[in-house]
Amino acid sequence: MGKLDNRVAIVTGAAQGIGKASADKLSEEGATVVTADIQEGTTKQVDVSSEEQVKRLVDETVAEHGKLDVLVNSAAIVPFTPWDDIDFGEWRRIMAVNLDGTFLTNHYAQKAMRENGYGRIVNIASNVVVAGTPNLAHYVASKGGVFAFTRALARELGQYGITVNAVAPGLTETEGVLASPHAESFEFVQMLQCIPRRGLAVDIAPSVAFLASEEAGWVTGQLLVADGGMSHN
Repeated sequence: MGKLDNRVAIVTGAAQGIGKASADKLSEEGATVVTADIQEGTTKQVDVSSEEQVKRLVDETVAEHGKLDVLVNSAAIVPFTPWDDIDFGEWRRIMAVNLDGTFLTNHYAQKAMRENGYGRIVNIASNVVVAGTPNLAHYVASKGGVFAFTRALARELGQYGITVNAVAPGLTETEGVLASPHAESFEFVQMLQCIPRRGLAVDIAPSVAFLASEEAGWVTGQLLVADGGMSHN
């Protein structure tokens, strides 16, 4: 028996990294998982900044599987842009995916969940919201927005049996991070962590799976920081 037997889940950003690890974990726990990403290699190819595509993702999932119980919203752009290089176009590009995408996925998912009086929404934030990491001002702002929105939405949806929480990973070894200048930060970050090793995507997935389960029914509006203790103070 898995924690998520007979549950239907959508996981965005599921082509790689934390999204893929989360989708794999939910599947291991018994869920039927619909994976979505702008990249190929998932069940549905979806741009989360497109209202039409997000609505279709939810509608098709409910049509194919009869319901929607869980949303894990992991789709995001992680840039590396010094402050002096961030123009408004770059700001909007990050906000469109990271913040607009959070609104759209949460908005349409909760509509489907309310019909059954049950739902688990897990948004992926980041420990940058407590660390104020440099070269990421627009990303930090977007992820701060994800957390603040998560808290507000939890207030709105609790009456319908829907919980809304966020997981905040630290620097994690994913394809995206390894292909960016952030890859050079692992040694420094490990010195700040309580657990002195690289964080992996599979380290984050169990926190997501817990918040996506029935067991977490009394937990909502929370930020679960999974970063090896880097921001434990």
